[in-house]
Amino acid sequence: MRPSLFQCVTLNLNTGNMDETLSFVKAKWKELFPGDVFRYFFLNADFDRQYRSEERLMKIFGAFSSMAIFISCLGLFGLSTFMAERRTKEIGVRKVLGASVSNITLLLSKEFIRWVLLANIIAWPIAYIAMSKWLQNFAYRTNMGIPIFILSGLLALIIALITVSYKSIKTAAANPVEALKYE
Repeated sequence: MRPSLFQCVTLNLNTGNMDETLSFVKAKWKELFPGDVFRYFFLNADFDRQYRSEERLMKIFGAFSSMAIFISCLGLFGLSTFMAERRTKEIGVRKVLGASVSNITLLLSKEFIRWVLLANIIAWPIAYIAMSKWLQNFAYRTNMGIPIFILSGLLALIIALITVSYKSIKTAAANPVEALKYE
């Protein structure tokens, strides 16, 4: 009587010598299923094959995210330079009236903080929906909580402030006489 394919065969195998183990399993297979072809695979190789595309996707997203952050930092730096140049006289007057470097830096950075916060409020629901749809492809998935979104928002805010603060501090530390001498 031929055993069914759903019948469980328990074998105690030594995994120390893989060639010997595979030949033993192949012999048992031919004994139990003489007309069927013996095909095998290793589970870790199958898992590796299944998640290779996810690793490739992760590398692509990482590269494009890095490029997007770099380009946005260049844009923020250019915009902060433009705003500082446009407000040079205002900054000079504020410094003459006693404003500190930190007050002027905060004044110049405040506008960028608003835009970064608005961008996060818009991006969070979109990212949540996109990540939820992507995670549906996995048998085991993690829950996305609010802390990861808050952390990403804080990171974006820190990157924006670092980018903007360089030019803001340089402009705020400049001599106010230079800004006002042509007035």
